[in-house]
Amino acid sequence: MSEPWEHEDEVNYRRYTLWFVYACIIYSLIGFTWGVLMGGIAEFRYFVDHRLHGNLIVRAHTHINLLGWVEMAIFASIYYIVPRLIKRPIYSLRLVKVHFWIHNVGLVGMVLFFTIAGVAGGIMSQTSTLDEVESVVKPLLAIMGFFGSLVLLANIIWAYNLFRTCSGWEKRYASA
Repeated sequence: MSEPWEHEDEVNYRRYTLWFVYACIIYSLIGFTWGVLMGGIAEFRYFVDHRLHGNLIVRAHTHINLLGWVEMAIFASIYYIVPRLIKRPIYSLRLVKVHFWIHNVGLVGMVLFFTIAGVAGGIMSQTSTLDEVESVVKPLLAIMGFFGSLVLLANIIWAYNLFRTCSGWEKRYASA
């Protein structure tokens, strides 16, 4: 007999919860390595600190750490804890899956386009006018914004799924 918080498709629920953990580990290793390289390679540090739009590379690093390492760890933890806390299965396993994929696609896109814009802006700033640099960087940041919107959508899906999972839990215990 299964516990009341176990999902009817427990194997897939555990799989996706663990995928959030694995993503957390991968993003943390990427982010930590990136930080060491930015700090440890003088030319890279100079590029990031002193070239036009070099700071976008720092933003990419920050986002892979915050939205990759930290947020994925939080998602995995909450997906694990909440059903056990309220002794009820997650509202929708499908939304857990959608959340995972949209968040990862959005995050990778954000980091990629932040980085491309930072590198392009930094390299171009050596030989091009400000207007020429901006004409290349602005569209890249617009694409980055699209991917950032995907991350926001994924977070809204996560919040909705948890809200639906938790809503009404008190009634269950009031009647017991």
